[in-house]
Amino acid sequence: MARTARTQQEIRRFLDIGAVQVAELDLNGEETALRPGPGSPPVTHGEVFVLVRQAGRPVGTLLGRVPEGADPATVLAALARRAHEQEPAEGRGQGQGAERSVAAGPPPPRASVVVATRERAGQLARALDSILAQDHPGFEVVVVDNAPVSDETRDLVERKYGERVRYVCEPVPGLATAHNTGLAAARGEVIAFTDDDVVADPRWLTELTAPFASDPGLGCATGLILPARLRTPAQVLLESHGGFAKGFTPTTYDPKDPPRDEPLFPFTAGRFGSGANMAFRAEVLRGVGGFDPATGAGTPAWGGDDLYGFVRVLAQGHRLHYTPGALVWHHHRETWADLETQAFGYGAGLTAYLTAILVNRPALLTAFLARVPRGLSHARGLTAVRDTGGGGDGGDAGVPGDRGAAPGDHDARTHPWPRRLSRLQRKGMLYGPVGYLRARRAAGSRTGRGTR
Repeated sequence: MARTARTQQEIRRFLDIGAVQVAELDLNGEETALRPGPGSPPVTHGEVFVLVRQAGRPVGTLLGRVPEGADPATVLAALARRAHEQEPAEGRGQGQGAERSVAAGPPPPRASVVVATRERAGQLARALDSILAQDHPGFEVVVVDNAPVSDETRDLVERKYGERVRYVCEPVPGLATAHNTGLAAARGEVIAFTDDDVVADPRWLTELTAPFASDPGLGCATGLILPARLRTPAQVLLESHGGFAKGFTPTTYDPKDPPRDEPLFPFTAGRFGSGANMAFRAEVLRGVGGFDPATGAGTPAWGGDDLYGFVRVLAQGHRLHYTPGALVWHHHRETWADLETQAFGYGAGLTAYLTAILVNRPALLTAFLARVPRGLSHARGLTAVRDTGGGGDGGDAGVPGDRGAAPGDHDARTHPWPRRLSRLQRKGMLYGPVGYLRARRAAGSRTGRGTR
């Protein structure tokens, strides 16, 4: 693909972005504990991206610099305490109150964890090790091997994990199809979905599923996603524009009481969370027909399967809850080429999921059309060339930037977002409906009928 002189200049500037260390800092009274992020070496001098915890609970992030010769724990703890003192009191109280209610509530329901994967046994093993170390009192793990070309995944599960992990093979490619296969195989009351490129915090599953026990109207829950590594320019650039994180304020979305600051609700589904960290009440997800198999990675639609699931559940009148206590560490893509693919894919997935919603739920067309003027403005904001500095009015799942300030927000935009990536995202948005219809026809030809 030919690149303009401007794009080549953007790439040269991109390659100058330096690595950032990743760490966790636990503030417990006057005591502090600093440890490297998952898979990272011990913290030294230089820039550090820090998850700040209080007594183990995630409360925010910061980007700090440790001078050469200084003690990293001392420097970063001082920065964290200063940031905490400056944070609005209402933000701190809202987060802490929600977490206390979860801890004091009924035990979490029995859960199934579904991990869809394809030819990435090394990453899968790392993810499964963290999932099996969860403190949840009762759960199973189901691995869905999607359109495999080798026996590597099956061999890994059978050799290393035995009866602790169930292996299911799904020959039809596509993330939504793989998730539907996991949904059919799962036995839990709540089904959590995550990816093979994450490391789950030990309390991830408990925090993600506990809200279902205290709220019978809850249909879906999502959690916090932070970067496991910031070693390459691509990883740093993505995270400096917000990455996948949705902040540190627990939030419940109720279709009967739409948020007043969300005029596009529920169609801005990327605000709610991402597919690497989501859970559904099993009977609710099955009741809406699961995920649309013509969406998701591995199909001509490129993505949108998670957003489709969120909106279908909300459209049925069920609530969705976001909790920052449910944390997974995500291994972001590593190269410029990865970012190009990702930008196009997110744009395509966004409009593909909207097409899927309107095809499968035509009754939502009136509500959608009423939001079109605002939606066009929102789309322009999503794909605008973003310079350094904060601001914005709402993001999408994995689409960098454009999230407003929130307690713990780390959308510092320390590097400008390249025009090339914005253009690719716009192209993806134009392609998305076409990709969805192609995927739908392909799915129909395999089954001899439509996807719904």
